Amino acid sequence: MTPDDLELFSTQDLINELVRRQTFLGIVVHSEHEARRQDWPAEQRFRVHFNGNLDHEEAARLLAVVSDHLVGGTA
Repeated sequence: MTPDDLELFSTQDLINELVRRQTFLGIVVHSEHEARRQDWPAEQRFRVHFNGNLDHEEAARLLAVVSDHLVGGTA
């Protein structure tokens, strides 16, 4: 598959395919509205997706660890 092939699918289709996979253990975070430009508006809303491999508490802990990692400047 080439990057051009991915252009044939919507963001939601790609997310659905990823979280459908039993081998996926993670979280997908994306803007609520598809970004069409580089600059962000003053307020940006995000959606979070994960599959049955994580429950809500595990997903929240994973997001907290990522947040701590980013705030700590070790990204």
